Amino acid sequence: MSEQQSLAKGALSALESTIMGIAGTSPAFTVAVTTGTIYAAIGPLSVGSLLYSGVIMLGIMFAFAKLNRVMPDAGAAFAWVGKVFGPTWGFFAGWGLMVASVVFMVSATLPAATATLLLLAPDQVENTPLVTAIAAVWLTLVTWIVLRGIKHASTAQVTVTVIEAVIVVALLGAAVYWFGGHPAHVPSAAWVSPASFTFKSFADGAIVSVFFYWGWDVTMNLGEETEPEDASKGAFWAMINLIVFFVILMTVVLIALSDNEIAAANTNVLYAISAKIFPAPWSYLVVLATVLSTVGALETQILQFSRSMYSMARAGVLHPRYAAVHREWQTPWAATLVIWGLGLVLLFAASYMPSVAAILQSSIEAIGLQICFYMGLTGYASAWHFRALLRTDLREAFTHVIMPLIGALFMTGVAAWVIPTFSPIVLTVGIGGLALGFVPLSIGWRRNRQGGVVAV
Repeated sequence: MSEQQSLAKGALSALESTIMGIAGTSPAFTVAVTTGTIYAAIGPLSVGSLLYSGVIMLGIMFAFAKLNRVMPDAGAAFAWVGKVFGPTWGFFAGWGLMVASVVFMVSATLPAATATLLLLAPDQVENTPLVTAIAAVWLTLVTWIVLRGIKHASTAQVTVTVIEAVIVVALLGAAVYWFGGHPAHVPSAAWVSPASFTFKSFADGAIVSVFFYWGWDVTMNLGEETEPEDASKGAFWAMINLIVFFVILMTVVLIALSDNEIAAANTNVLYAISAKIFPAPWSYLVVLATVLSTVGALETQILQFSRSMYSMARAGVLHPRYAAVHREWQTPWAATLVIWGLGLVLLFAASYMPSVAAILQSSIEAIGLQICFYMGLTGYASAWHFRALLRTDLREAFTHVIMPLIGALFMTGVAAWVIPTFSPIVLTVGIGGLALGFVPLSIGWRRNRQGGVVAV
């Protein structure tokens, strides 16, 4: 089943790559789950935070896109950081993404399960064991789709993303029409004015905004299965669409919902808007959009994890068994099954926490820290790798060096600011998850020394 060691080269188009990048951030799911967190932190400044964090994130996007053009690799951050700064830093860049992906199995599958119960058995939404069991079913179903091949995954992603987009855009239009004349929060330029932010409010909003935008980089992990130019174009257009979409969507949320309604909505902000406008069962369409968005996010994170693990195993820093590729499906089946198994373990372990909301809160903050780590390293790698452009071509240096460096400094600054504010749970998941990487790294070193192999 694993003799074929090549992924399906050139299987995805630029359009498919763009949709993968958009779906990777799971817009409906992210807004539904994360709005309460960012609003509790900085209030209406959430709109400005998403705008400015998105623009800065463009710098990281340029780092990924430019490095992908010269070094396409399924491992993305792992391969590039390792090439520029050495195998140890490369390992931890890849490990940071994989840890974030595994933790995401909790923060993504639980809302999908909650939304499923909202449709089928609303009185059981707070039944944590039942929510966990349904989440496990969703995780297994999505893993099976990803296993069957990248074209199957792409077809499923395009389908769910189009349906999700139609429902959410219709909801936004209805909300503006319904609440525009008497908004819960009157739109103000202060929401996006730089003068409205303090360093603390900007950093507090940025760590959550990072989670909003995370996922577009799946286009880079699929770089070996996409033409390099198409993957880079996909990342760019995905980011542009996401910045516009998130700013508009957050603005509409504030127009439609009061402070108390946002707090009460918990992990279902979009449904709270829908329920104010449409009678049942039409109000439940947005719940369907949230489920589909979550499924899309799960798929892209499984893709990112499995491709990163595949690349790391192929390079010799993880056991070669994880580089196994299915002969027919041309997918890294062993690595895919690893994240499925780890996701199930973490999911059931997390069910012992007091509530679903507590699980989500811890996961979002911990993932934000891990995102800052591996994306920041990639930004620094791009700036250093292309530094000669500063002397030869300032126009190219702007996208290859300057913007990636700004993005990397942004990621570093945000992480340094928020770490002292994290709870023990978040620190354990966020920093402890990264530190756990020393175990497989040490095992890999020992294995390569015994086999006379030098990992690159």
